[in-house]
Amino acid sequence: MTGRRRLGLVAAAATLLAAAPLSAIFESWTWLLQSLLTVLLIAGAAVGARTLRFPTWAQTLCMIAALALALTWIFPSGKEILIPQPATFAHFADLIRQAGEDTRSYGVPVPDRDGLHFVTVLGIGAVAIVVDLLTAVFRRPALAGLPMLAIYSIPVAVYLDSVPVVPFIIGAAGYMWLLVADNVDRVRRFGRRFTGDGRDVDVWEPSPLAAAGRRIGVVGVLVAVLLPLAVPTVSGGLLSRLTQSGPGAGPGIGGPGGGRINLFAALSGQLNQTATVNIIKVTTNEPEPFYLRFAVADVLTTDGFSNEAPKGRSLTAGLPDPRQTASEATFAQFRAEVEISDALRQSMVPLYTYPAQVDDLSGNWSYDPSQQVLFSGRSTTGEQKYSFTYQRAKYTRNQLRAAQPLSRDNPLRKFTEAPEDASVQALVDRLTRDADSEYDKVRAIYESFSAKNGFRYDLATQSTGNATDIAAFLKNKVGYCQQYAAAMAWMVRAADIPARVAFGFTRGASLGNGSYQITNKNAHAWTEVYLDGFGWVPFDATPAAGVAGSTRTAWAQDVDRPEPTASASTGTTDPSADSSAAPTVPNRPEQGNDGGGSLAGDGVVPDDGSWTGAMVAGGVVLAIALLLIPAMRRILLRRRRKSATVGLSTAAVAEHDPGPAGTVTDIVVTSDSVRARADAHAAWDELIDTMVDFRVPVDPTETPRHTAQRLIHDTLLTGESAEAATLLGTAEERARYARQPLQGAELASAAGRVRSGLAASASFRTRMQALLLPPSVLLHWRMSLSEWSTRTAETLTRLRDSASRFSPRRLLSRAR
Repeated sequence: MTGRRRLGLVAAAATLLAAAPLSAIFESWTWLLQSLLTVLLIAGAAVGARTLRFPTWAQTLCMIAALALALTWIFPSGKEILIPQPATFAHFADLIRQAGEDTRSYGVPVPDRDGLHFVTVLGIGAVAIVVDLLTAVFRRPALAGLPMLAIYSIPVAVYLDSVPVVPFIIGAAGYMWLLVADNVDRVRRFGRRFTGDGRDVDVWEPSPLAAAGRRIGVVGVLVAVLLPLAVPTVSGGLLSRLTQSGPGAGPGIGGPGGGRINLFAALSGQLNQTATVNIIKVTTNEPEPFYLRFAVADVLTTDGFSNEAPKGRSLTAGLPDPRQTASEATFAQFRAEVEISDALRQSMVPLYTYPAQVDDLSGNWSYDPSQQVLFSGRSTTGEQKYSFTYQRAKYTRNQLRAAQPLSRDNPLRKFTEAPEDASVQALVDRLTRDADSEYDKVRAIYESFSAKNGFRYDLATQSTGNATDIAAFLKNKVGYCQQYAAAMAWMVRAADIPARVAFGFTRGASLGNGSYQITNKNAHAWTEVYLDGFGWVPFDATPAAGVAGSTRTAWAQDVDRPEPTASASTGTTDPSADSSAAPTVPNRPEQGNDGGGSLAGDGVVPDDGSWTGAMVAGGVVLAIALLLIPAMRRILLRRRRKSATVGLSTAAVAEHDPGPAGTVTDIVVTSDSVRARADAHAAWDELIDTMVDFRVPVDPTETPRHTAQRLIHDTLLTGESAEAATLLGTAEERARYARQPLQGAELASAAGRVRSGLAASASFRTRMQALLLPPSVLLHWRMSLSEWSTRTAETLTRLRDSASRFSPRRLLSRAR
């Protein structure tokens, strides 16, 4: 087998290895089997074409034909016989459109969908063709890394979390294999292998140089893999944070997270909130609305709740009927309008439960009917303005008591899974011992989170040694909404009833006419319990007095207050100052927005117009900085020249010639003639730039001494300024022509005295221009630009000449 055919097979294998990161996108390996068949057909076509010595264009056509045949056999339309037909390409177009819909409808990992598989196989096949041509035909394997990198960029762009490390290592190994195979083929063509120790090596004998190259390659891959793991990375959005177990959920509004809410459902940690930021304004015709909702956490571990990535259909396909999951409930329809500020940029849309229609929402959004979450993989909620129709479920306590336990084979029973904890289970068994229905069990657990049982709202949680976080919270009975919601959901699951934690916002402060202002302090978490025939029913176990805009329902009243009159939904008002339920100021972070008073008081950051002044000030500062660039350039250049003219130790006394303005004292020089000449040239360059800055003509044909004399005569320099100009002219003349240059004189201070003399005799305009817009700097920039333009023109001319001499026939003959 010739080298080109061998390289073609290696290129095919490297392409398959480079596709390994795509495994993070799909749920199964169907795509890999289809891609393997496609790449094998392309590689076989390439080997056959090279065996028959086809020209390059014919080899390319053979590989494209193999790709078309592979796609036809793997994704048939049913109307072709082995070879593609016009209906086949129409079917391919439908698959591409289907893939576009699927990318907007599904989150990773995606299920097996023909459209997504078709686009994947088509892309890998196209990359295989390009890699083969770059490696086997044009012998540029390093460039083949670009299309291989394009494959890796796909999971990086769509994956919610970091792409796994192992697929990256596999892809990098394939690229290294490609480079090694090409270099081995080049060495074999050369005919001899060199070890580095002066002797030849047999073909199959290991080469020390090759071993060193392999070690360098392995080290490079390890560095590429391990370095990103060691460097702190920017955290993702709220959804990616919720998919991780642990006590954190990323930075809050106004922090480095770019406006994402600081929420987490773990049972330990503490909630730190600083400024109050207006993020949502909602207007609804519902008299007593419940909470806006945007996410759920339904996967339970010992550290708390996390969630799976949402999956669902595109919003354009419509929303499901809530009666399918809550057939026993009655519904009332309402309409809401929402305005979100730029402070809230997240991939999930705040909605009331059971939305029926969403209008005017820009971007690509999908709805997960299981989580009841409207999400997107690309769009965010920042500065969105939309409206939606929703159904409000209504039921009484007696209706909820009719809910029956779920059957053992019901898929919703996965939401009853919980880690074993003896203390939690014992508490749940004691609370639900006398309960006659599922609702009564939930109600008994809900009522246990009361002040009479010692529970209270506070910013920080307490922990006890090796006990689980939930047991620690139930023992210390101090926490905030995340702890209450997660604890109740855990206990309900321990009672064998499905439960999860919901995230969203409380009602907010009423603005009148059905409008509410919601801030970051209204961020909240509560529990949702599934009751057969009624769907997911909300229960908020957090003490109402500690939560701004808290709302209670007829089936879950505030356990620390007398029961309200029977109604479908009841809103709680803020407790009075003398109420025993009213918390103290330090324990209530949401006090800044408790449903009353102005939202523009102390500690509130307005959400409109607050950046205008900063942007204007920033623009002014930027303009000033740009105007000062020439002046700063001139100052830095002067300092660099001054540091170059520092005198060294004295060694001898040199002769001098008196100038026309007076007698110059003996000048001390050193034996370092190279340094002396450099010092003199730097001082002279500074003198020339000073003359340009102060509009004194410079004649490059004059000698340094004559230039200094003309400067003294034209500008009427006297005293120390004239002596300094004479000194600089003498030093430059000796540096150019004499065997022993001048050294030891204060050339830098001499240049400064000349500059001071010129400034004293110049006009105010000239002085300001020399200070702020030095003509010498502008002249240097113009000359540099002119030189760059000349070099660019010469380069383009050479490229044009090379292109005119290019002949495709040489390429075809080389391929043969």
